[in-house]
Amino acid sequence: MSQSVRLRFAPSPTGFLHVGGARTALFNYFLARSLGGQFILRIEDTDTERNKPEFEREILESMQWLGMKWDEGPFYQTKRFDRYREVAFQLLERGEAYKCFCTPAELDAMRAKAEAEGRKPMYDRTWRDRADHPADKPFVIRIKAPLEGEILVDDGIKGAVRYPATEIDDFILFRSNGTPTYNFTVVVDDVDMKVSHVVRAEEHLNNTPKQMIIMKALGWTPPKYAHVPLVLAPDKTKLSKRHGAVAVTQFRQEGYLADAMTNYLARLGWAKGDQEIFSFEELCRVFSLEGCGTSGSVFDKVKLDWYNAHYIKALPLEKIVEHVKALYGTDFGALASTAGGRKLLSALQERAVRLGDFVSGASWLLKEAVEFDPAAVETVLKPAKTDVLAAFGAKLEACPDADWSAEKLAALVKATIAEKGVKMPELGKPVRVLLTGGLAGPDLGLILESLGKARSLARLAARG
Repeated sequence: MSQSVRLRFAPSPTGFLHVGGARTALFNYFLARSLGGQFILRIEDTDTERNKPEFEREILESMQWLGMKWDEGPFYQTKRFDRYREVAFQLLERGEAYKCFCTPAELDAMRAKAEAEGRKPMYDRTWRDRADHPADKPFVIRIKAPLEGEILVDDGIKGAVRYPATEIDDFILFRSNGTPTYNFTVVVDDVDMKVSHVVRAEEHLNNTPKQMIIMKALGWTPPKYAHVPLVLAPDKTKLSKRHGAVAVTQFRQEGYLADAMTNYLARLGWAKGDQEIFSFEELCRVFSLEGCGTSGSVFDKVKLDWYNAHYIKALPLEKIVEHVKALYGTDFGALASTAGGRKLLSALQERAVRLGDFVSGASWLLKEAVEFDPAAVETVLKPAKTDVLAAFGAKLEACPDADWSAEKLAALVKATIAEKGVKMPELGKPVRVLLTGGLAGPDLGLILESLGKARSLARLAARG
């Protein structure tokens, strides 16, 4: 493992991990692994008023569910305040920063004057020469930003991005209440943790020149920056809860598999040829920044469903049973131990999109009493032809136990239809409702085989 390649993911525990943050974490993880480097977890918890322990737990659980294992951390910024103060005073001693005692009114006046003169405000860089600043007067620490030239960000995804120095203020490093600012803590952390690559959302791009100014003032070498385009809603606006900006754990609860979620998020703004399906291990080998797009990517739940269906089909039935029991408490273990049960689960597996489809598709089998859909009773059972149902019931009763298989039971359905001169729905729909309670489900023959002869006949006889 290369000690020189080090990437980090640095979430704030002020909210749950959403798909955008999860994708950023995965990009960092896969790049670290593909380059033979290390993956570091840092918790940026300086917003003590909004931080919540449940948010941090959810973030860590989501990352672990998606398959990420960090090599170092988690580190907490709130435990590093002494280090931030130490570096801030180094900058003061080097003359690269200054204490600013300006009142809000003075700041407003300086900003207005600078704007009128077409320059950026200088604030209070001559604080040492002012006699009206007693030692106990509150102050902030500001960086001395360059007055001319430009800051070049050589971005690993977007290419060269230039910022004129005149657009960058003497921004604050430390507030008057003694707390450090985001741009300052990030720089100190990234250098102390020897981070070689910073891969993050493009909304942080405008922070990068400020961070590079701090790096230069301290004589430090900046990491390689790369800013990932945003995840967008289908209408190309910022992703909202309505379109999928929800906690990653919600997707897990909705029946999505970790492999599907990981594969989909990895392909959301990254590509390697036309390949769609990547295992987690393969992504750890082949991921690179060169495959990242430069424009926003639309979060498409239909495509996510496609991935999930693919991975569900690839799972052994035993794994499906485990997942369904863990998520929903529904135990298909006994069902999976019989030939008919495995046939039913396999049939559901072929068309399942989410794990919950197994519960909705087979819950009728696990219940002693049928729970009828009122609409199906009204539109299907009430107008059903009694003589047709009776004829079918007689054929089932006469069927030998040895012949109670989906194929032979399906043949009895066809024989009844031919004998009574009716169409398939006139028999199939009411029988399906009587057996399962609704109109959804696998083939009738498979339903009958799964229920067994006694339960099938009992349900058909219970029509009232």
